[in-house]
Amino acid sequence: MRLVVAITGASGAIYAQRLLDNLRGHEVHLVLSDHAPGIIASELDGGSLRLPDGVERHDNQSMCAPFVSGSARFDAMVVIPCSMGALGRIANGCSDDTITRAADVFLKERRKLILVPRETPYNLIHVRNMARLLEAGADIIPASPSFYSRPQTILQVVDTVVARVLDHLGIEHALAQRWMQAES
Repeated sequence: MRLVVAITGASGAIYAQRLLDNLRGHEVHLVLSDHAPGIIASELDGGSLRLPDGVERHDNQSMCAPFVSGSARFDAMVVIPCSMGALGRIANGCSDDTITRAADVFLKERRKLILVPRETPYNLIHVRNMARLLEAGADIIPASPSFYSRPQTILQVVDTVVARVLDHLGIEHALAQRWMQAES
């Protein structure tokens, strides 16, 4: 698959790291918002992302990235974690940087766009923005972990969310136990 992964300044950089860890073998284009590096530095061990070989990075202020045009063929875009600011700009068509322009392109081209907000509680503006995005064809997968598999580590908790993202991308994985499925 040809994928775009965008990381915004919301807390939850570990979700992005675990997604990247599980996209080996796919063409991945990565873009970070202006605030993402600070969050990554404060939340991830070593202060930086571990990027799989071949990940292509793009500047968030560039309109030269291939995925900001509908003529470029990409399969999906994931914004993980997605700040409510980015979600609101995407919901309202404000294409003022690479991330929001790319999301706008994925919506207009009817390509898979997955947003993973990591915010609580939601206010009415958040909910209305999410509704607009759902109506426009985006998938909203809140970073709300499940616990029926009885995760024992932070990574296992995170993986319950990342597994749902991979499911929506159609990528096989064995990150989390499925409901009522025997452990393998």
